[in-house]
Amino acid sequence: MPRLPEYLKRPIIDTEKTKTVRRILKTKCLNTVCDGARCPNKSECYSHNTATFLIMGNVCTRNCRYCNISSARPESLDKDEPRRIAEAVKELGLKFAVITSVTRDDLEDGGAGHFKKCVEEIRKVSDAKVEILTPDFKGKEEALNKIIEANPDVFNHNIETVKSLFKTARPQGNYSLSLEVLKYIKKYSSIPVKSGLMVGLGETIEELEETISDLKNTGVDILTIGQYIQPSKLHLPVNKYYSLIEFENLKKLVSKVGIKNYQIGPLVRSSYHAKKSFESIVY
Repeated sequence: MPRLPEYLKRPIIDTEKTKTVRRILKTKCLNTVCDGARCPNKSECYSHNTATFLIMGNVCTRNCRYCNISSARPESLDKDEPRRIAEAVKELGLKFAVITSVTRDDLEDGGAGHFKKCVEEIRKVSDAKVEILTPDFKGKEEALNKIIEANPDVFNHNIETVKSLFKTARPQGNYSLSLEVLKYIKKYSSIPVKSGLMVGLGETIEELEETISDLKNTGVDILTIGQYIQPSKLHLPVNKYYSLIEFENLKKLVSKVGIKNYQIGPLVRSSYHAKKSFESIVY
């Protein structure tokens, strides 16, 4: 495996702000993808008084080979979780909240109703904008309609990788289905739509351009692209670390395809600078 470049290493930041974020999350018994997925930007985000909430438990019904979240039989939904999420958003003073989840194929609606409740509870106590990053809900229109009814400020569903690598990286996912989910939200709502990709799994530039074009054709408004970093030796190995110049070239490629709003860089993740991405399409 290639060696981790220096520009992918982040320092551990421990300040009063990061302690406050951890305390609120612990008090409210809330999970974050920052911890669950071992995000390299955790310290930076915590130091800015923010975090990406991970709802519906901390184990997943799928087993994506790049993800650090464990796959196991999940517990019953915590019906009080949306209220506690809303309290945390208020106590943290967030102006922009991001909510994601594990995949819950055991639930009839995949947890869409739980996402909806979270958005509703936040809006009872806060004027924060809300971005949700969801699984594919198996493409069920009933579930997607609940998301549309919730009317989040941004809907995000990550394609994650190119078509040829989908079954390797996401064996229980479906490339075409993910595109259809994005297309459905775009067609039947006015909610800004977002998606994201990892690079470094063995994709070619031609495959990346094809995937970016597919996303453009669904109507995606915002795109994120970041470097895949192997969470452990049990996960997919890194095929390649993209150089800083190559990331600049990816920005040019995305612009050429026609997606105007993007966050692209080695440490970019789905919710990284999410507020900035949202403001770029609104203002």
